[in-house]
Amino acid sequence: MANFKLTISDIKGKSVSKELKDSDANQLLGLQLGNETDASIVGLTGKLKLTGGSDKSGVPMRSDLHGGARKRILLVKGVGLQDTEHGIRKRKLMRGNLVSEEIYQVNCKFDGELPVEAPVEEATEEKTEDKKE
Repeated sequence: MANFKLTISDIKGKSVSKELKDSDANQLLGLQLGNETDASIVGLTGKLKLTGGSDKSGVPMRSDLHGGARKRILLVKGVGLQDTEHGIRKRKLMRGNLVSEEIYQVNCKFDGELPVEAPVEEATEEKTEDKKE
């Protein structure tokens, strides 16, 4: 049984985190970074594009590394490597671009705007006013 923590960002920069379990999470298994899937698995209408993620130990996924295995690769720039001096190369542990059961977090981009939820603070203020009366 696969469980994922899905981080969804919209076109305006707002992001929401959702937990996917069991049958909803199984729809993401086997997809690669860059693929699109239906957003109905999180209760939205539109498409979700997979942009990244990490596994249970925090190793980031890299879109140019094929498969779902962890590999030590020589990096010059890009995902998983902080800014370094010109000419510096580092060998780092990366995960491939295939979503598997070892993946913990998946980052997605939503093609529309995320719905605005009611703020929690307003509800608590109303309750405190009712108690005062």
